[in-house]
Amino acid sequence: MTTKTQALMNWVDARFPMTKMWDDHMAKYYAPKNFNFWYFFGSLALLVLVLQIVTGIFLTMNYKPDATLAFASVEYIMRDVNYGWLIRYMHSTGAAAFFVIIYLHMYRGLMYGSFKQPRELIWLFGMLIYLALMAEAFLGYLLPWGQMSYWGAQVIVNLFAAVPWVGEELSVWIRGDYVVSDATLNRFFAFHVIAVPFILVGLVVAHIIALHEVGSNNPDGVEIKKTKGADGIPLDGIPFHPYYSVKDIVGVVVFLMFFSAVLFFAPELGGWFLEKENFIPADPLKTPEHIVPLWYFTPYYAILRAIPPIWESQFPGVIAMGMAIVFLFFLPWLDRHPVRSMRYREPIFKVNMFIFIVSFIVLGWLGTQPSTGILS
Repeated sequence: MTTKTQALMNWVDARFPMTKMWDDHMAKYYAPKNFNFWYFFGSLALLVLVLQIVTGIFLTMNYKPDATLAFASVEYIMRDVNYGWLIRYMHSTGAAAFFVIIYLHMYRGLMYGSFKQPRELIWLFGMLIYLALMAEAFLGYLLPWGQMSYWGAQVIVNLFAAVPWVGEELSVWIRGDYVVSDATLNRFFAFHVIAVPFILVGLVVAHIIALHEVGSNNPDGVEIKKTKGADGIPLDGIPFHPYYSVKDIVGVVVFLMFFSAVLFFAPELGGWFLEKENFIPADPLKTPEHIVPLWYFTPYYAILRAIPPIWESQFPGVIAMGMAIVFLFFLPWLDRHPVRSMRYREPIFKVNMFIFIVSFIVLGWLGTQPSTGILS
């Protein structure tokens, strides 16, 4: 480093802790030596978050949050804006990729007990990120103002009407009208591009700070901070940079290969990422034959439909759907086993993990299927 560059760095460090932040979170942050490929997904989630923010900014430059212009503005982006089709498909494919990465990241946490003491706050921040991501995806789902956007939002918002006593007022307040309308589109746009992204970025920062405060977990579930050398450095740790920052590049390259393949050859992915009904303008007078959310919501949608209404109220199904998410917040206190990693847990734990994953996948598939009556 030249003298002038060092002088500039010293000037900045005297006013802003740039070097200290670099050391604390990269160069002198010691991570376990035995990370495997499951640890790629944290950095990939951060990459996709940046991708979504950047592409979202470019989309808002030409998008019109108006019920009469929204669908046409999306078509204008796709057809007339230079590389608008690429930006739109990067954003839609990125949304699906975000959930794929987040689900794999959460699964790794379940496998290796990354929610256990002293990482309870990391897990809670992660679950709040998951909720914020679901809200962000739902809010953005309405913005293209296609048939499935309109009717999907109508169904989901109407679920709030099932809440006893305050449900009707709550659903009207969320929509800003008695039906999904221009007012709904405007407020969903504001939340999608301003409010929820701010919350999401803040939660991600808190998640990373909490992680670097207590240290990363590892596949063996052993705390590397318990065994330190005379210099205070964990004996079983290595600096995150350059060892894991370089290793993460491998994960990024592999991810971009799959991402690009979907982006350029199958951006709709047979309706899993973009449904064909959403290429039709929203028509409040014509209900689609089969209304279904995108795949990352379908496990919860299947739970909702599986619970029969009581006194013509869907509230029991709404509660069951909500509890499927809420119970994950309490996982650090529900699992009291002293061993973290699935590698050293009893066979029953591994069987339960397998059943959990299969159930989630099957529920996701069932949520995409039309409702049928009970066969006799």
